[in-house]
Amino acid sequence: MRNHETACTDEMLGIATSLCPHQVTFVPERREEITTEGGLDLEREPSRIRDGVGQMNAAGIRTSLFIDPDERAVETSRALGAVAVELHTGSYAHHPNDAKALKALKSAARLGVELGLAVHAGHGLTVGNVEPIARVPEIEELNIGHSVVSRALFVGLREAVEELRRVMDSARASS
Repeated sequence: MRNHETACTDEMLGIATSLCPHQVTFVPERREEITTEGGLDLEREPSRIRDGVGQMNAAGIRTSLFIDPDERAVETSRALGAVAVELHTGSYAHHPNDAKALKALKSAARLGVELGLAVHAGHGLTVGNVEPIARVPEIEELNIGHSVVSRALFVGLREAVEELRRVMDSARASS
């Protein structure tokens, strides 16, 4: 298992420790959500997140925080001990023509790399909107799940992944 997305709770930290994935990404998991609708609120309970990051580090598990593309959130993630961040692309995905949403992602990604963080991004990305995000050189990983699985129902998993990969590779080559 490469990445285990989870809430930063005692129960879930115990599960993560027993699974020993390469990486744990803390997300703001709520029972009533079908999918995560925003980044972690790092200001609400920073000690809980810092302790969770410390517990994962002690277990040899790299820790990422799923955050909104906000410079303060990037800085706080680094201060809490995370080695990576995943930028929430939901605002961009809902408004792909909004230059402000894309600019926020680019700025947060740039700052993350400047602070020594690995930068990932994801949420709501599809073949139709991933290209501008894939062009951001500081983003080293894109997390795309629902779109691939949904598309796979019509064309099969291999073709769904290959379609998305072609768009991402083309975007990187042209940036």
